[in-house]
Amino acid sequence: MNTRQSRQYVAPNRRREPRAPHNVNAVTELKQPNPDVKDWTWVLSKQCPDCGFDASSITLIDLPGLIDGVIAKFADRLGEEDAARRPTPQVWSPLEYACHVRDVCGMFAGRLGRMLDGHDPLFANWDQDATAIEQRYWDQDPAVVLTQLRPAAASIGAGFASVPVEQQQRRGRRSDGAVFTVDTLGRYFVHDLVHHARDIRSTP
Repeated sequence: MNTRQSRQYVAPNRRREPRAPHNVNAVTELKQPNPDVKDWTWVLSKQCPDCGFDASSITLIDLPGLIDGVIAKFADRLGEEDAARRPTPQVWSPLEYACHVRDVCGMFAGRLGRMLDGHDPLFANWDQDATAIEQRYWDQDPAVVLTQLRPAAASIGAGFASVPVEQQQRRGRRSDGAVFTVDTLGRYFVHDLVHHARDIRSTP
């Protein structure tokens, strides 16, 4: 999975028009995305200029605290009236980002489990845009999403933090050739969350 610096699009719904989301400012059309072909593994070697995340400054034991801070921001934002409103038709709403982060937590939990249980596993591909369409992120209930997001985030944070130091160099691979250790996977993962916490800031 390549995380996105700031999502400026969502995948199109080719099957049917979406129903109105829970916010009165309904999304009536989904736009064709431009492919994100960036290799975001660079965030492991230098500070992200947009969200300020510095992977070199943390260890896995820091993940639960960082994740708690991110989820607190999502909880606040999901409680606002415009949580389901897209700032523009091609930019995800805070609700859609929350659905994405929930599913990212589950996907990385699976990858962490495979690395700890197996030898140098090859991760299955995950199409995050197709998932957004299939699960109709824009049409989910913010309160329900928050009840799903909190335990998913807490679980993956605890999972990474509990890995003994001697197992933190176990490896896993993406199909694009990117190689991660448990340590770098955890730091790569938490950047995704920190960055999306920036994405959902209230619109002025």
